[in-house]
Amino acid sequence: MTLNLANLYEAVAAAVPDRTAVICGERRLTFAELDRRASGLAHRIRAAGVEPGGHVGVQMLNGVEYVETLLACFKVRAVPVNINYRYTDRELQYLYTDANLVALVIDEDFTPAAARVAADCPELRQVMVVRNEDEGEAVTWPDHVGLDDYDASPEATAPLAAERTADDRFILYTGGTTGMPKGVVWRHEDFYMAALRGGNHGGDPHLTSESLVAAALAGTGIGYLITAPLMHGAAVYTLLTALFTGSSGILMRRYDPIETLRLIDREKATIVTVVGDAIARPLADAVRAHGDEYDLGSWVVLGSGGAILSRSVQEELAELRPGIFIMNAFGASESGADGSISVGADGLMRLAPDPQVTVVDTGMKPVAPGSGETGYLARTGHVPLGYHNDPEKTARTFPVIDGTRWTVLGDLARIETDGSIVVLGRGSGCINTGGEKVFPEEVEQALKSHPAVMDALVAGVPDERFGERVAAVVEPRPGVAAPEIEELRTHCRTQLAGYKIPASITFTDAIVRSPSGKADYRWAKRVLGGATG
Repeated sequence: MTLNLANLYEAVAAAVPDRTAVICGERRLTFAELDRRASGLAHRIRAAGVEPGGHVGVQMLNGVEYVETLLACFKVRAVPVNINYRYTDRELQYLYTDANLVALVIDEDFTPAAARVAADCPELRQVMVVRNEDEGEAVTWPDHVGLDDYDASPEATAPLAAERTADDRFILYTGGTTGMPKGVVWRHEDFYMAALRGGNHGGDPHLTSESLVAAALAGTGIGYLITAPLMHGAAVYTLLTALFTGSSGILMRRYDPIETLRLIDREKATIVTVVGDAIARPLADAVRAHGDEYDLGSWVVLGSGGAILSRSVQEELAELRPGIFIMNAFGASESGADGSISVGADGLMRLAPDPQVTVVDTGMKPVAPGSGETGYLARTGHVPLGYHNDPEKTARTFPVIDGTRWTVLGDLARIETDGSIVVLGRGSGCINTGGEKVFPEEVEQALKSHPAVMDALVAGVPDERFGERVAAVVEPRPGVAAPEIEELRTHCRTQLAGYKIPASITFTDAIVRSPSGKADYRWAKRVLGGATG
């Protein structure tokens, strides 16, 4: 069986045509309806001159059209490219050009920024606009194509005759919080196996369409409530996992914690997915304040991916929802889903043993288990081909050793005697203060365990004596008394060694993160550059 994402979706859709596949607001489509609409859009994309392998930008809020566009690209063997709708003109111009976009599918509201830079992107030849009736004015191109009136006749939605392969491509651009975004190039088969765990996150992968279909038929279809934007990799992982298991993807245009509770009640969602504390902590506050106003009985799993869910937030949600199963997934655009991570009482983050995940030194040699040596987290097996248009970074992050391709992530780690891995944090963010190494994630965990802290980011700032000092930006929790700086330092001393305690703490009304919840450490460093407290 060719493990091509379009083929696999079509097989599941044919098996469970009348189940609900996607829900957003008042719109809902069955698997059969979604398949027909995606095929219709695929024909339109092909008619617009997009050839197999052509790159199609997807610049939209969550919605049914986002899902249709993703599947349509797979069907026609085009390459979908996610675009952060909050990017500046400069970042958009860079991404459109770097990604070699030949076509763009875009929400009408985002067309003003796109129109300002399109003339500087010579390969961009076709723009397809999704009209939003109630979301403000926008500028469109005279020759744009609207997606709300395409031909839905049987001829226009017929399956495409395409020689799809496991080698067809899918590109995920990273958030670019520490530099310009980079496009991670996946083969369909590798993405299916690594990011979607072969269509089965709880057991053995399904290596044939027959096996995948049998599993979908054996289930009854559950609701996956996706709170994060689909332009973030973790949200796409969840969406496709839902579809490939014959389940529903329940989308939110924009995240709202109270709306999350309403959707759990209305749609009887079983799994709610978030991206770390930035989404989970407001959700916990909403449950505490308004949970008794909604029927949340269907909600049995909270899944987090793309950012660490701190121990304090996990404990709070477990208190509010006794018996809830919390899955703290660890992964990246460059590696897919690497496993579940636990946060111990000691504040350390641990990955369970996995034969494809290990720790390597700077020479790409495996670190001996139990040696205490610090190295880099690495994965082999089904990994991406590299970064689009960047052979230098590809060689560093995706080296080929003895014929085997590896992904070497930027996370420093050490491997224990039993094969479990202690993840220390991003090497690029490690703070060297007087020769001592401090990982921001550990300090952030301690700060966020204080009941008056909503969110926190930690970074190193220059220091004449120690080279760098530990500094923190803290967002107080609304509705409670704001903490004092010394109170937070005292609290951290119960969990951290003295040299890890923030030497300066700056309060802010809101921590800046990406729409998906990823930390913006460039912003934190700018704020902390003037910190004196």
